[in-house]
Amino acid sequence: MKFGPIAIEEAEGAVLAHATTAGEKRFRKAHRLSAEDISTLKQAGIVQVVAAVLSPDDLGEDAAAQRIAEGMRFSGIEVRPAATGRVNLHAKASGIFTVDAGMIDAINAVDPAITIATLAQHAPVEKGQMVATVKIIPFAVASTLVDTVMGICAGGEIFAVNAYRPARVGVIQTVLPGIKPSVLDKTLRVTEARLARSGGRLTAERRTPHEIAPLAEAAASLARDNDLVVIFGASAMSDFADVVPAAIERAGGTVVRAGMPVDPGNLLVLGTLGGKRIIGAPGCARSPKENGFDWVLDRLVAGLDVTAKDIAGMGVGGLLMEIPTRPQPREPLPARSRLKVAIVLLAAGRSSRMGGPNKLMALFDGKPLVRRTAERALASKASGTIVVTGHQRERVRAALAGLDVTFADNPDFADGLSTSLKAGIAYLPEDTAGAMIVLGDMPGVVSGDLDRLIDAFRRAGGNSVVRASHQGKRGNPVLLPRALFPAIAHLEGDTGARHLVEAEGLDVIDVEIGEGASVDVDTREALEGAGGVLQD
Repeated sequence: MKFGPIAIEEAEGAVLAHATTAGEKRFRKAHRLSAEDISTLKQAGIVQVVAAVLSPDDLGEDAAAQRIAEGMRFSGIEVRPAATGRVNLHAKASGIFTVDAGMIDAINAVDPAITIATLAQHAPVEKGQMVATVKIIPFAVASTLVDTVMGICAGGEIFAVNAYRPARVGVIQTVLPGIKPSVLDKTLRVTEARLARSGGRLTAERRTPHEIAPLAEAAASLARDNDLVVIFGASAMSDFADVVPAAIERAGGTVVRAGMPVDPGNLLVLGTLGGKRIIGAPGCARSPKENGFDWVLDRLVAGLDVTAKDIAGMGVGGLLMEIPTRPQPREPLPARSRLKVAIVLLAAGRSSRMGGPNKLMALFDGKPLVRRTAERALASKASGTIVVTGHQRERVRAALAGLDVTFADNPDFADGLSTSLKAGIAYLPEDTAGAMIVLGDMPGVVSGDLDRLIDAFRRAGGNSVVRASHQGKRGNPVLLPRALFPAIAHLEGDTGARHLVEAEGLDVIDVEIGEGASVDVDTREALEGAGGVLQD
């Protein structure tokens, strides 16, 4: 492949490196130029373009990425169609991700043109979540390089999502004088929530004195009828011969490992009893926050073995402390009501269909449309409003003077909607659970409509896409959960939230808000019909 400036007379079949405008027509980046395109560019006075010219043995970026993805061996994962040189792979079910790091490293060492990125080893994933992505960096790559990668892929399974297997779990809680029943009851609720994410269920509970003999008897009883037994000791393990490990051995079991290099979670005990796994849970497992207990529990219910060597190898990355790395089981409704939703208001477009005037400056009841939209956003339940500017950015900023909004400038606005989405999402605080994408040109959407979307998002626990609708037809705004933010970073061109929702396969909740969901003002006639007055 050759890349660089090329005379327009020689550019037929070449792939544009940058978006190019010729009169009223705009050619997107990565567009392959036809004879008709060359004629249009010549008429506009363009004498050369920066482009890529493919050799006969080159594979286009999409074809190369698709071939590599389809040549991999994996399980529990589906391949999405190639776009802009990228193929994303998603989990078919919730489970634990495993990967052959050596194969990934070998592929990435073939040539910088070919890359593959994955989640971390043993990362927990939800159904539909992206677990890996293949990306071709240039517009094309030599087929010989792809052949080399295919040879590596033939060496075995490269990664997998090990689906959770709904487990029957028995729980034992030992008791000492002074321990409150409310603590024991809360421990059960937290444990049930942990099991729920994998489809497991708590089948029985025993409460015994914190002594070896009664604990051993209860453990042997529960192991007969359950897939897994979890022991919550009233007192933390202080020695490898303490009550919990000693009771496992008294019951006829074996202690695989006592203690783990994960904090919180140091005092976990793992054993086997009657062919079943038994876990002495550390005290931190009474809390919903992630700890070493989650790592062991999730692997076991995903059908993966956990050995003493495995636990010994958890030290790197095992300093968890207060770092939230995945969705946690939480107390039911109060936490949901506090989920933060921010609004990303898109105000960077050129209003090209208006034929000149900026529609966002049109007056509605004497006020610029963009200001009225921003005021409605600020009056909603949203935690904050990010305004993405681009075309006539200073004019838009002036129209919003005095409002408590954050501006995110998008210098690449002419390259399409995806650039504005990425610019807005980049400004969101770390504790934002969802982003509502609000178009600046929808005069019929009011604060109450935005609140209905936010309420639906919170009721769903912050894990679903919430979309405005009218008479059963999808519309705008759209509220995206945080799980989609990484995927937004991979969007290119004039691709927006609708494409993302369809591609990622998350649950979608449609909320009827009336005609406002479908009324935009892309044309002069539509704007005037909605009551707007265009300004120069």
